[in-house]
Amino acid sequence: MVEGERVRERERPPIQENAYESVMKQRRELAERNAKGPVVIHKADREVFMSRQGKLQFFMDPVSMKDTPLQQWRVFTHEIGTKSGRHRHQGGLLIYVLEGTGYSIVDGERWDWEKGDLVLLPMRPGGVEHQHFNLDPTKPSKWAAFINVPIQEYLASDLQQVETSPDYKG
Repeated sequence: MVEGERVRERERPPIQENAYESVMKQRRELAERNAKGPVVIHKADREVFMSRQGKLQFFMDPVSMKDTPLQQWRVFTHEIGTKSGRHRHQGGLLIYVLEGTGYSIVDGERWDWEKGDLVLLPMRPGGVEHQHFNLDPTKPSKWAAFINVPIQEYLASDLQQVETSPDYKG
């Protein structure tokens, strides 16, 4: 019996970067973020800004906020002074009214809402055109939107701004 020479490596050579290893790295980072990410996202830690849609504050967004777990959700509040911008996208999102009274025009039909109501934008071929209106000129309405990003992507949802909010001065 011939004895071979054994070589013992103390360190593994670095794994070559490729598409598979990039996916593995992304999955490790996702698992770590889900395990160690914030449990509470404080309002004071998120920017409030005016957009063509109106006054918004994003709490979770997989495009611009990589620090949170649950990257499958887009969550934001929308304060409506007079009316929001009008836009079209595939529905499938939830709007919980936090303050105020108003109504939404969804594909030409008016739907009234008030504090505590839940507004469900329907999913329709070609998307849903909608706009939100505040009924109290002395106090803005405010609601929180919850969008499940995988559903939005599965539906190949497009977003088209049709009319800009009059509150936007940009």
